[in-house]
Amino acid sequence: MTAAHRRAAVLGHPVAHSLSPVLHRAAYAALGLDTWAYDAVDVTEDQLPAFLDRLDGSWAGLSLTMPLKQTVIPLLDHVEPLAQVVGAVNTVLVQGSGRARTLTGANTDVHGLVAALGEAGVPGGLRSAGVVGAGATAASTLAALAQLGCPTPRVYVRSQARAGALLRAAHRMGVEPRLCRLDDAAGEIGRLDAVVSTLPAHAADPLAAALPAHVGGALLDVCYDPRPTALGAAWAARGGRVVGGERMLLHQAVEQVRLMTGRPGPLAAMDAALAAVLAPATA
Repeated sequence: MTAAHRRAAVLGHPVAHSLSPVLHRAAYAALGLDTWAYDAVDVTEDQLPAFLDRLDGSWAGLSLTMPLKQTVIPLLDHVEPLAQVVGAVNTVLVQGSGRARTLTGANTDVHGLVAALGEAGVPGGLRSAGVVGAGATAASTLAALAQLGCPTPRVYVRSQARAGALLRAAHRMGVEPRLCRLDDAAGEIGRLDAVVSTLPAHAADPLAAALPAHVGGALLDVCYDPRPTALGAAWAARGGRVVGGERMLLHQAVEQVRLMTGRPGPLAAMDAALAAVLAPATA
């Protein structure tokens, strides 16, 4: 690959389902970056250090998905303040080459969450909110909800003993989540103004089946495969507002494009590409 060519990719395990290539390639086309390429690469936590070591000067950046958002942090040269306080990196910027190469971690998930919740009509001054799950995306969600005015959300977890990393991130952010049992979520989240599910595919299906007859707030399910999720479909059927995880993906990708290329991400072009690839699923 010549010096004029630049590379980027989304890394994760599994990663074949990712829509990030659709979004970033659409952005490159709209920006006239004809020599840029973006791929999806399946990389496990164990394989990540070696992959990063092989990056050369042709690389502009990486998008990270499960399970790499926390694993990557000690492997980086720099971590931007938001990513540091959240404890989750979903974007790696590659600068320089050889011994002068530096890897900088950033977090665009918070931006994506705030924008997606805005599409669901969640305003600033949010009074009550819930988070389902306790992983890296849950930590970003705490930051997003705090930005929207709710620093004391309920967080529903299967095991409170495994929520240590999330609680440490909350302490760094100055937010005070209330840990609750996942088994109690179905009876409570319908009364909240906003709910974000950060669980992986199908993990929230039992919750969907147990929802009450009516829910009043907005739901963002960050999972977008399958689409709609069982939780999203059940929430909508019970009167709630739903925004799919693909909207969060879109908005965080727009910010990633800006960071990697130095040019504003073309939201309209990326949104159109997303709608086109999702159209067969809704036709």
